Amino acid sequence: MKAFVTGGTGFVGAHLVRALRARGDAVTCLVRSAAKAQSLGWTDVRLIRGDLDDAAALREGCAGADVIYHVAGRISARDVSEFMRANRDGTARVLEAAAPRSPQRFVLVSSLAAAGPTVPGKPIDETRPPSPVTPYGESKLAAELLVRTMAGAWTIVRPPTVYGEWDREVLKVFKVARTGLAPVFGDGSQELSVIYAGDLAGALVAAATAPAAANRVYYAAHPAVITSRDLVRAIGRAVGREPRIVPLPGPLARGLLWTIGSIAHLAGRATLLSGDKAAEFLAPAWTCRPDALARDAGWRAETDLETGLRRTAAWYRREGWL
Repeated sequence: MKAFVTGGTGFVGAHLVRALRARGDAVTCLVRSAAKAQSLGWTDVRLIRGDLDDAAALREGCAGADVIYHVAGRISARDVSEFMRANRDGTARVLEAAAPRSPQRFVLVSSLAAAGPTVPGKPIDETRPPSPVTPYGESKLAAELLVRTMAGAWTIVRPPTVYGEWDREVLKVFKVARTGLAPVFGDGSQELSVIYAGDLAGALVAAATAPAAANRVYYAAHPAVITSRDLVRAIGRAVGREPRIVPLPGPLARGLLWTIGSIAHLAGRATLLSGDKAAEFLAPAWTCRPDALARDAGWRAETDLETGLRRTAAWYRREGWL
């Protein structure tokens, strides 16, 4: 198949491109930096220089594509308008570029953040109405609503926390765990669904190619639920340490997030740590069920947490990131 990928040089995108190449698909990627694409070792990927504001580049990428994977987007921003410009308006521009010749499938990588937090012991499925609590989640839901109005077939995939090679966000937890101390928001009992990025790439391909997955929303996650405390401990084992968990009570966590976010705002920088993320970091659970994607596309996460974390830690070491 001919695939067009936005965000192919990013964390999830790099895993997706690797999966598509392994399938023998003809891959075209929208890239801002050809040098970054070359550093990934791609020799058989067509590169189009541009970004989500470049209508001509988007039209060139979408032309002739059987499947469009829209992965690009912002996970941190200075304010809600910046999130909306990237995640909602960027999606609108990709849809506009694809409109003259609808692909066989348009796949949007959304987020569990679009659905909102959950209740401990009760992972959600796709039937629960979305209720995002952060500007990021609101922007991803806004993108979903646009995709649902397109004329052709679409599939939306909402992953929870994603980890794996090329990721720089969970890398921070690896670095902290290696020191022997590991702060966690709240008391560490927050329940989480997670997924290894290689498994997520497989989920995206399955969602794009399964006839029954057309015009559906799915969660892609490993079925095992873990607490934030146990996730940090598992990361510690992956780096050869047993970190001491340091709880950050709600009021302290909110104060720290507000302070960090304010400093970043004054510096004109985007950060994942800000006051408006308190509702996310302190929510009792972020869990979801992958049953529907397994039923409709035959996909299941193959990588358990311990294996995935060891693989990730080994890659970080080889690349000098850890």
